[in-house]
Amino acid sequence: MSRTLLADRITVTYGRDRDYAVLREVSAAAVPGRILAVTGASGAGKTTLLWALAGLIQPAEGRITLDGGPLGDRDQAVSAGVVLMPQHNGLAPTLTAEENIQVALISTGMRAGDARRATTEALERVGLSGQAEQLVEELSGGQQQRTAIARGLALRGAVVLADEVTSELDAANRQLVLNLLRAEADRGAAVVFATHDPQAAAACDDELHLVDGHATAPTR
Repeated sequence: MSRTLLADRITVTYGRDRDYAVLREVSAAAVPGRILAVTGASGAGKTTLLWALAGLIQPAEGRITLDGGPLGDRDQAVSAGVVLMPQHNGLAPTLTAEENIQVALISTGMRAGDARRATTEALERVGLSGQAEQLVEELSGGQQQRTAIARGLALRGAVVLADEVTSELDAANRQLVLNLLRAEADRGAAVVFATHDPQAAAACDDELHLVDGHATAPTR
């Protein structure tokens, strides 16, 4: 199912008195079939924007909508097919690569046999078939990142939010992941890719550039 996820002039604040704005009146559109690059230096607000789009953070002002209706919390977002590939992979280190993916799939209600098949396919897509039975804590940083990407791909989200998922990867694997994100868009997913890599951003369809929580450049 194709879905459109929109942030409309959202402001996200932190602090006891909510006096520190991490994002200030930022608008963004995740549109089926396209990849939006969210760019900016470290601390610009890229992760905060993706967390808000994922339902993990509620904006103090503005609104986030999914297919025109308000997006609630993370549980609603997950039920609606909003998949988040986090920057710090979120894998269980004492489970194997394949177990991490299968647990995520089974938690969505997928049958065990189907989860095994989807896991095998996802690990093949990221070039980790040979590491399926290795514990995550035994994998390199780049292999862990690709495992997290495989998990996100296996979930086949209607919206895919990828937060700096190429930061640990060499050039060949960065290109592989960009190709995989493009394949997600080609199947109809709306993809948002936070990155500090200008070459990766150039491969996307649209770009939103953040500076100190402000959007400073329109989408291309």
